[in-house]
Amino acid sequence: MLEKISNTFTDVVRKLSGKSSITEKNIEETVEQIKIALLEADVNLRVVRRFVNSTIEEAKGEKVLRAVDPGQQFVKIIHDKIVSLLGDEKQDLKLKGPDTLSIILLLGLQGAGKTTAASKLAARLAKEGRKPMLAACDLVRPAAIQQLCVLGEKIGVPVHHEDTKDAVKVAKDAIKEAKKGGYDTLIIDTAGRLQIDQDMMAEIAEVKKATSPDEVLLVADAMTGQNAVDIAKTFDEALQLTGVILTKFDSDARGGAALSLKSITGKPILFIGTGEKTEDFEPFHPERIASRILGMGDIVSLVEKAQATIDEAEAEKLQKKMMSETFTLQDMLDQLQRVKKMGSLQSLIEMVPGMAAQMGNQEIDTSAMKRQEAIILSMTKKERANHLIIGPSRRKRIAKGSGTSVAEVNRLIKQFEKTRLAMKKLTKNKGLQAKFMQQFGGM
Repeated sequence: MLEKISNTFTDVVRKLSGKSSITEKNIEETVEQIKIALLEADVNLRVVRRFVNSTIEEAKGEKVLRAVDPGQQFVKIIHDKIVSLLGDEKQDLKLKGPDTLSIILLLGLQGAGKTTAASKLAARLAKEGRKPMLAACDLVRPAAIQQLCVLGEKIGVPVHHEDTKDAVKVAKDAIKEAKKGGYDTLIIDTAGRLQIDQDMMAEIAEVKKATSPDEVLLVADAMTGQNAVDIAKTFDEALQLTGVILTKFDSDARGGAALSLKSITGKPILFIGTGEKTEDFEPFHPERIASRILGMGDIVSLVEKAQATIDEAEAEKLQKKMMSETFTLQDMLDQLQRVKKMGSLQSLIEMVPGMAAQMGNQEIDTSAMKRQEAIILSMTKKERANHLIIGPSRRKRIAKGSGTSVAEVNRLIKQFEKTRLAMKKLTKNKGLQAKFMQQFGGM
């Protein structure tokens, strides 16, 4: 995500970090480079001007020019300015307590991913201990109700729907049903259009009036750049938004919408969609995104993803296996599948400080991991438990079953044996552990 702008900013940070002195000329040249990057990222012109002027003004002050490490001080100013553009601090949903029904109204144009966002938000709230319900009030798009019902069933959240064209009636009835069923959050999915029109605004305004929602959230496509900002302004003027959900954030290489929305509309980005899976839906942390843009990584989010995917008891069990040399191919398969659950390799690499800069524009080869998984899945349980029994005939069978070659099967087993040996050494050698942690920190 945000690859284009991140590459430029990472380059800027690398050049500045090594400088023992900063001149006004350095500042002007760097800020000009940043300005071009922001404009190419489709950031609103007014936002770019504000960013450039305030950065120059602060960077030319004594705080930078006479600092002990002026390069790092200048980088900090750039980081803080980006955080400010993105919204300063993470904003949470303002919902009532569990004994009172909270209502979230979702709106936006057709194709922004509103229905999917509704189900992802419901799944997240359910995971946090709330009891959500969905209301299908998109009565315009064909199969919208069916889509929400399928998604609701998948995440175990009920969907209120009716055979009518009256969205206000559906919303009112959904509130009654939610209260009767003891639900504490109702998420209303409304109709979108290919463009903003009077009919659309009138219908949503009626639904809003009838439901008195606690949150009015615009669902916008991050890839539309400044268009998303213009759409947010129009919706806000008519319906007073409380926040924004940016979808397809993982596919947004530029970042114009994210970097412009808060400054232009004053409305915070609350969540971002980072993939197609239900769990690919995250709270928006301005500081973490700013760090990713500058190539500084996002270790906090990486650890949170790992904690959500890897059970503590399982982790302890795995450590014992590594120390006692009982780590098997089944364990290796489990680890591959856990990494997949954490998200795309590209997104994980972006979270490791400095890794994205090292990779540059290099493509991430995910096919190797898929082939490894296919090879292990083609083995029997006995073979996964004891790789020593996998002789030539078994390797041929595994290669055929996985659609790979015997050479690839041999390579995987050899790699597994090396990994196993390295794990044993690492768990028994405190010096090696310290060296590994030092290298990881430097990376």
